[in-house]
Amino acid sequence: MRIVVIGGTGFIGGQVVEQLRAAGHDPVIAAPSTGVDTVTGAGLAEAMAGADAVVDVSNSPTMDPEGVMAFFSGSARTIAEAEAAAGVRHHVLLSIVGIDLVPNSAYYRAKVAQEEAARSGEVPVTILRSTQFATFGRQIADWSTVDGRASATHDLVQPVAPSEVAAEIVRLVVESAPAGIVEIAGPDQLHLDELVRATLALLGDDREVDTVDSSPLMGTEGAPEGALTPNPESGHPLTIGRVTWREAVAEAAQHAAS
Repeated sequence: MRIVVIGGTGFIGGQVVEQLRAAGHDPVIAAPSTGVDTVTGAGLAEAMAGADAVVDVSNSPTMDPEGVMAFFSGSARTIAEAEAAAGVRHHVLLSIVGIDLVPNSAYYRAKVAQEEAARSGEVPVTILRSTQFATFGRQIADWSTVDGRASATHDLVQPVAPSEVAAEIVRLVVESAPAGIVEIAGPDQLHLDELVRATLALLGDDREVDTVDSSPLMGTEGAPEGALTPNPESGHPLTIGRVTWREAVAEAAQHAAS
């Protein structure tokens, strides 16, 4: 299959491209570095030519509330128009578990808009909502550190290995008919502040981590407990990964050191 990977040079996109190639498929990397702009549409028609499916794992280049909304909603509409014109048969979009339960997060609101724009197009869509990546603890620590101290909320999370997210995307685009919303999560639940502390300890990082009630990085104040974990009552098909967050963090650290 010829599969366009929007964001194919990114953290998840690179793994999707690698796994598609290993399985004998023809991934087409669509990213700014390959001359594709999903907001303006520049280069999209050329990338879509002859494609069977599209995977969108792109991320916003800005976290500014207006900018992130403009990117996700604008690019989703542009992609939907381009893939319909090219005769693409299936669109797989990577999203986040709980985005419709966290209205105080500008990033999550933008992802909701992205989902809506993708589903409004002519091409059938599968949306894979993932829980936070197992490597998220290190990111939170780096983003939040002030004067040598990190901070994190006490939100319940169920971190998943990025490699398993990439594998599920590949399975959905290659093996599956369009399936609406599906979810993936890791095997373990813990609180975000606990994840950050344990991740830093595992990496030999001695930064202290303060527990805070709210954070602009999460925007989860007012959200129900467990909003960031799969809801059994949602009716969405759920895949539970086998790789623990500890194993995923150790793997990422080893890869970074090699």
